[in-house]
Amino acid sequence: MFINRFSWSLNVRRAGKLIVLCTVLCAGLLAACSSDNDSAGPPAATAPASSEAPSAVESSAQASAAVYPQSFQDELGHEVKLPAAPVRIFAPGLEDSLLVLGVTPVAQWANGNVVPAYLQERMASVPKADFAAGLPTPETVMSYAPDLIVLNNSYYAENGVYEKYAKIAPTYVFSNAATDIETSLRKLGELFGKSAEAETALEDYRSKVDQAKTKLAAAADGKKAVIIRFNARGMFLLGGDYYGGYVLAHDLGFGKIKLVEHESSADLSLEILPELDADYIFLVNDSQTGNAFLKELTESALWKGMKQVKNGNVYEVQDESWLYGGLIASGNVIDETVRLLAP
Repeated sequence: MFINRFSWSLNVRRAGKLIVLCTVLCAGLLAACSSDNDSAGPPAATAPASSEAPSAVESSAQASAAVYPQSFQDELGHEVKLPAAPVRIFAPGLEDSLLVLGVTPVAQWANGNVVPAYLQERMASVPKADFAAGLPTPETVMSYAPDLIVLNNSYYAENGVYEKYAKIAPTYVFSNAATDIETSLRKLGELFGKSAEAETALEDYRSKVDQAKTKLAAAADGKKAVIIRFNARGMFLLGGDYYGGYVLAHDLGFGKIKLVEHESSADLSLEILPELDADYIFLVNDSQTGNAFLKELTESALWKGMKQVKNGNVYEVQDESWLYGGLIASGNVIDETVRLLAP
């Protein structure tokens, strides 16, 4: 399910660098992390956090407001010691949240050459860490010279991976960061010394949700929505636990259909189409890998006979944000839902 999903350098004038670095050194903070590092470019227009991302040097100076060294316990019980505010961060699958906090990672999650397209305005120059054949080797991770590694789910830490990665840099593991973006964003803010930025981003997002719910009130009241995902393996119903499904159910208040009322996902076949008790159906073709199954569904007589199809309540949406996790992706889902249902 990790797809999710996050430009790599702003030129900082030499004089500006020297002034900020001298200030940091005089404060006695970040002595070990004062080397130059590239930073995030201007924020995407749809990002909930509206302020422009600072340069790497500025980010380091802001992060220094937190007191280091610090120790944290990750969600698997590992102790994580950070001697200084981390600057070079390897956090595959969490790029969206990093960008919200004004941090550009040293590498981005990729499946071959496929990366989260909705983040590429700010991530186009970031190296791809290919997960097509599994997690990157320790040698690959070491080549990025990270000073903090963050794994967004416990699966990534299995089979000795955590022990190998932890020898490269302090490594923090989430049980599953995608299930609660708000909590994981706050934790990332703590790790990076950017708790204030995390709270601001969350406040902005909640404001966006409230505005969208007002616009969608007539369309969403008492209505159910479901996402059908297509990929090379088949077609699936997505529940309300992750990504676009979470936004629809928890943020925008659409009801869940019975087939995934208590499930994260479920296989879909033509035979069970009559059981889809959704008022709105959103179709998501994962990186265009599910074309054959999408065609099979939409050309079937059962599908064409469904009331949702006849009433025009079926919408094919972009996979870029609907299958990724983070406030930028969620904001994009909200924008598209409002555009489709409350134009």
